[in-house]
Amino acid sequence: MKIAVGCDHAGFGLKEDVVGLLKALAYDFMDCGTNGTSSVDYPDFGEKVAGLVSSGEVEKGILICGTGIGMSIVANKFPNVRAALCNDLFSAKMSRMHNDANILVLGGRVIGKDLAAEIVKTWLETPFEGERHLRRINKIKTIEESIHANGNG
Repeated sequence: MKIAVGCDHAGFGLKEDVVGLLKALAYDFMDCGTNGTSSVDYPDFGEKVAGLVSSGEVEKGILICGTGIGMSIVANKFPNVRAALCNDLFSAKMSRMHNDANILVLGGRVIGKDLAAEIVKTWLETPFEGERHLRRINKIKTIEESIHANGNG
């Protein structure tokens, strides 16, 4: 599994911690930036990661901004992306089990390094349950396809 990781300036410190964790756990990942704390626009980095997930070039993504809200909004504009803002373990687990989330979004100014590490591990290790949840994911795909087919997306 290949994972794309991206952040804005507010998420840079936590992104560095997450990248260190991914290295320690031997995950294959690409760092899509940003690479410092100078002010940048989060949509640029959300677009990079969500585009890679949307196209299937990578299987999963992790995005980090100050609250996680902005990155969530950007990522969920892309077809085939189910980005979930998770700042607790229960949300991380359920986003995978029930929603088959393929992008994890974290709030760099909301959670600390240790909790983020547990959230990332939980999210990466939790499988999608399928069954009744797959029916719901397919309904989301149908809605998405309808919006794009009508030129509204």
